[in-house]
This record gives sequence, C-alpha cells and structure tokens, in this order.
Amino acid sequence: MNIDLSNHRILVTGASRGIGAAIASQLSKSGAEVLLHFNKNITEAKKLQDSLPNPSHLVTCDLSDLESVKGWIPGLIKTFGKIDAVVNNAGIAIGIPDNAPTAEWMDVWHKTMDVNIHALAIISKEFIEHARQNKNGRIVNISSRAAFRGDTPDYLAYAASKAAIVSYTRSIARYYGKEGIKAFLIAPGFTRTDMANEILSQYGEGFALNDIALNQLTEPKDIAPMVTLLCSGLADHATGCTIDINAGSYVH
Repeated sequence: MNIDLSNHRILVTGASRGIGAAIASQLSKSGAEVLLHFNKNITEAKKLQDSLPNPSHLVTCDLSDLESVKGWIPGLIKTFGKIDAVVNNAGIAIGIPDNAPTAEWMDVWHKTMDVNIHALAIISKEFIEHARQNKNGRIVNISSRAAFRGDTPDYLAYAASKAAIVSYTRSIARYYGKEGIKAFLIAPGFTRTDMANEILSQYGEGFALNDIALNQLTEPKDIAPMVTLLCSGLADHATGCTIDINAGSYVH
C-alpha cells in the first residue's frame, strides 16, 4: 500500500520536536505540504523544515495564550489556502505534588488545561467551520494512555486533560461525519521524547520498561505511520476510534 498525500496541506501542532517532528517528517515523505507549528523553539523547527523533502511552512502560536489561538486557524487558511487535516499533537505535562499549596496546584491545572484541551478545542472548532465548507476534513488528536488508566498524583492535570480530548474527539466524529469530517484519537504510552526524559530522570528508565510488554520504549517514529494513514483517507471508517500505541502497557 502506497500512501500518497500529494495535494494535502496538513497542520501539525508541536512539530518542532518529539512526536510532532516525527509525524511532520512522515507526512512530508508521503507527499504532504506541512504547516509546522512551534511556540518558541524556532531553531529546531527550522532544522526540521530543512530536512523535509516537500514544501513546508513554519507557523507560530503560543497555545497557552487562548486569545492568540482564537482566529489562528482562519489566519493560516487565509495565508496558505485550504487545510485538509489537523494533527493536534502539542501538549504539556507539568508535574506538581498533590500536597502542593492549592494556589500553585491550580496554576499548573489551568496551564495544562489551556494547552492540552482548551487550545485544541478552539483549533478543532475553527477547523471544523472550514472543513464543513469543503465537505471534507480530518482531525487526529493525540491523547494518552493516561486518559484511560490514569496517571501518578504528580500528573493529575495531565491525565484529566488527555481524557477530555477523548470525549471531545468522539463527539466530533459522531456528529460531523455526514458533513465529511472525520476525527481520530491516538493514545500513546510512554514515548521517548524530551518531555518524557524529564519524567525518566525522575522515576528511572526501569520504571517505564517494567510497565510495557516489549523490550524497547516506544519512539516517536513508531507513532508517525499510523497518523499518516489516518490523514490519508484510507481509514475513514475508523472515525471516532482510539488507537493505542503503548507497547501493551494498557489494553482496553
């Protein structure tokens, strides 16, 4: 099977590193024109762009600033033209002890929710308005196994935000499908990224390896092919589904 994404313009949020960079790279190799979102890491974003075989564009937005997120998608469409798919990959995981002062705990809670679900919801909402006009569009939202099995007390906000993505995506799939809009969930487990390395340094790599069924931790390149398939239209009847890519650490 050959996946050809020629004439597809796809936005990937959080594309400068980790899972987002791997997804953007695979999409480009499959022929897509990729909009590479980054916040501050322009050096890594440019490095990624230089490595891609097909045309791409650097686009910036601070997803923690919801006022900046509002209207961002229509602005991209005005600049670059029709967008065929959005991969909502950007996310944060901020650890804070459950016995931290409540004010500090709430700061982490709100920041996590703003980036992981509120910004994602705005992006998806505004993309749907665009996709309805074209009678075609795909959304791939990156959730987490934590949405289904929970997480440690230090990462309650992260787990809750990723769970919110699940019901939001399923609602999109169920109620916009007849208008040509498809929505999918990817739920990775522990994946070797810069963000995960911070957690590994806290708990140790043995903590993560003991939790999976395979001998190696999942890497970003293990997730990218499935996202590419979902963006292609070859798996549209999987709309609304959750695809677990977690090395057997959580099966539901």
